[in-house]
Amino acid sequence: MCALEIAVREPEEAMVPRRLLLVGEGNFSFAASLIDGLDPDVSVTATGFQHRADLEGDPVALENLRRLRERGVEVRFGVDCTQLADEREFDRIYFNFPHCGRKAGVAKNRELLAKFFQRSQDRPFHIEGALTYIFTQSLPFESSRPRTFRVRLEDRWFYFTEPEALLGKLNRTINEKLIAELGKTFPLKRLRCPLPLLSQGGPSVLPPVACDLLPTFWICLHEDSSCSELLNGEITEDMEEIPDSGSECTLPKSPARDGCKAAQEGVCEQVKLRLRPSLLVHAEPVIHSPEFLPGSLYVLSGPVFRKCHILPFTMPAFHETLFILGFNRNTKESCLLPLLDHLKDTLGNFLTQTLQEDSSLSTSVDFVLQPNGKDYVIHVKSLDFGPDCTENLIIGSIVTSTIVKHKHQCFVFVSINLDLLVMLAYDISDWRILWTFDNRFLKRFAPGKIEHFKSYSLYPPCYVHDVSFWLDEKNTFDELEFHTVARAVSRDTIVSIQFLDRFQHPETQQVSLCYRLTYQTCDKALTPQLAAAMQSQFRKEIQRELHVSPR
Repeated sequence: MCALEIAVREPEEAMVPRRLLLVGEGNFSFAASLIDGLDPDVSVTATGFQHRADLEGDPVALENLRRLRERGVEVRFGVDCTQLADEREFDRIYFNFPHCGRKAGVAKNRELLAKFFQRSQDRPFHIEGALTYIFTQSLPFESSRPRTFRVRLEDRWFYFTEPEALLGKLNRTINEKLIAELGKTFPLKRLRCPLPLLSQGGPSVLPPVACDLLPTFWICLHEDSSCSELLNGEITEDMEEIPDSGSECTLPKSPARDGCKAAQEGVCEQVKLRLRPSLLVHAEPVIHSPEFLPGSLYVLSGPVFRKCHILPFTMPAFHETLFILGFNRNTKESCLLPLLDHLKDTLGNFLTQTLQEDSSLSTSVDFVLQPNGKDYVIHVKSLDFGPDCTENLIIGSIVTSTIVKHKHQCFVFVSINLDLLVMLAYDISDWRILWTFDNRFLKRFAPGKIEHFKSYSLYPPCYVHDVSFWLDEKNTFDELEFHTVARAVSRDTIVSIQFLDRFQHPETQQVSLCYRLTYQTCDKALTPQLAAAMQSQFRKEIQRELHVSPR
């Protein structure tokens, strides 16, 4: 909001010369702009918290002060807006962009505003309720755009663009307590997690290949001989390098790799790979390794990525820990049961550490046997999940398997979703906060201490938009892709997608679907203008990618 707009909006009924007080001025640019649109009879007093000497090195501030004094504006320094005196009368008090300065947190800014309002509300205003405060409007993300990563496969460098639906979710790590606890029961061997890139198909120890059935994100690796700086080890400012940690990914053979003319002329080669949907795809190389020892607990930890519907406790990227234990078939009972018992106790203790203050809350961990009679899913039952969560939350799975190559051995694979585990332990209701870049979130957690998370966004606004469209008879509508496009366009600011209606035209038999989208952020303000802009972009993207016709 510009200063001239503020001046124009002043009530016309004020007959006496107006007296304006400006507090919280920094370099007095707001005051200098305001006086250009005011009547000469208006009296202005501009104040700042800093002292005059603090502005000596700021040429912009000095120029603004010169303009104010030429206009006859009274300027005061060292004025605390929370300690205003009683003897002065003003028709208006303006607090321009209230902020404590620098990187002050929300708590300090709230305290500043509270004290300012308390001290200003009883001023003897000539116009009732004439207290004006001005806020800035900012985007919920700063210049958020997909990043470019580079990775070395075999003896060559490739680069790829981060999928928009996974913006900001690559190359992030998390520390977990589970590893140390389970290491008390079995000899522990922690392994380096390979790259999250997989060749088409990918290895797996699970028959049928359950992880291959999960919807995955596909990416395109590009190699261009003209990018000589990449081959020389130089990384551009907007490119991040994924370190080589023993990738199992192999490049498919192509004419360019066999030294054809195109490769010699520097033509770009493109390789299509996928991001791993589960760490289970890395289990086979572990158990086939000559160094693998039955009876030892092997641990892999790393991020995994899968397409999913937009739901409160379902996430497209999360940190997974995979425990691998091999044992002789004859000792299955003596090895498997202690692992499951200790895992259940560890998870139960981990989740109940924060529940001591309120005995009415309860959390329990159950291993639910699956129809095949040998596998389990790990359920957590709690009375404190809220209305958006199902009764039983699945935080992991336990899979037992036998391999033809190892006839006399059995293997158990325990997969844990660490992000869900952290949400339950710290009482975090929105998974998106785990991926925030806001330091206010990180500062709330002390190493080795578990306590309830208190949100710093008390009343985040939400905006609802409906979208309806005609389906293309030649293409099958994929609702999962519909959610994925929504996630990419909104940068995860859509918290729910609700199916409203299905309509079939009585004459053409064409089918139309209607959905309701709710926009809301978890860590910053979202404006209605931005939500409307994203909704407009979403309509264009579903038309382009899903071949539907918005109505």
